[in-house]
Amino acid sequence: MHQIHVHFMKLQRRYYRRYKKNISIGKMCSHLKKLKYTTKPHWKLLPSQVEQDVVLRIGKAYDAFFRNIKERKAGKTTRKVGRPHIKPQHKYNSMTFTQAGYKLENNRIKINCIDTWFSFHKHREMKGTIKTVTIKRDYCGDYWICFSCENVDDSDPKAKSGKSAGFDFGLKTFLTASDGKKIESPQFLKQSLNKLRSLNKALSRKIKGSGNWYRALRALARQYRKISNQRLDWQWKLADKLCTEYDTLYFETLNIDGMKRLWGRKVSDLSFFQFIQIIEQKCIKHAKNFKQIGKWTATTKPCSDCGKHNKNLSLSDRQWTCPSCGVNHDRDINAAINIKKAGLAA
Repeated sequence: MHQIHVHFMKLQRRYYRRYKKNISIGKMCSHLKKLKYTTKPHWKLLPSQVEQDVVLRIGKAYDAFFRNIKERKAGKTTRKVGRPHIKPQHKYNSMTFTQAGYKLENNRIKINCIDTWFSFHKHREMKGTIKTVTIKRDYCGDYWICFSCENVDDSDPKAKSGKSAGFDFGLKTFLTASDGKKIESPQFLKQSLNKLRSLNKALSRKIKGSGNWYRALRALARQYRKISNQRLDWQWKLADKLCTEYDTLYFETLNIDGMKRLWGRKVSDLSFFQFIQIIEQKCIKHAKNFKQIGKWTATTKPCSDCGKHNKNLSLSDRQWTCPSCGVNHDRDINAAINIKKAGLAA
């Protein structure tokens, strides 16, 4: 599979240098079929749909790259999509089956190309029609099977509470609600820094490429996976709790890349963008309203009572008094109230 990936990535580059455009997915699939019967007969050992999926990934990546160039020239977006790169072999770690190439029975799957059955832990029953099966290897050396299904009714509406709230993200307090509630993040990465330092030191003492080096590398990968799983579990539970408590949730749109340049590791540990994706998915599942206000909407400096902008407000000011109406504000609660008002106005 990696050979196919490298071959077609280099083919795309040569084609672009000559014609200044990319090869379509259909042409690449036709070329792949010819190669299997001419110079690359060993590629026929893999299921044809698995090989076509490799080509499909490359085609989608190049289509997105050229589409982004057109949109930026037309002024439709400022977001930049980079040119696809050739993945090294150790990073090409998944294969996708569509209609054929495998056989499924309860918690066992057979890969036809190697004629072998494998057992897996099925943590819940699958619903709907299975469209794709992806087998993925992580950096710990464990294998995961991901099933993509369609015609799945996964809705589970929660009871209506009649409440709505705006939420302000912060570095000191993870979430502040407009009704005054504050939620602190456990910061799982910060909790594990000593363990990570110890594992990194152990890895640096090993000879690269040796058996002990690979064991130390997997131990470090397992620790990072544990941190990621802890964070995900906490965020999913928090999202479920918020969807139970509120009917409409208003959030701000953050410039995550800019925040990372300023505060680095802590922003990654808090993982605001991941939480936004989770809460949006939860709101759809439980029939709640999720809304985001614009990135450039002023929420911190305006007074939530009279609307007066406090231009002298600095990042260190956690409490401030409005110079116009004299109301004392908590910085985060005031921002959350303004987020809710902006969401209602939109």
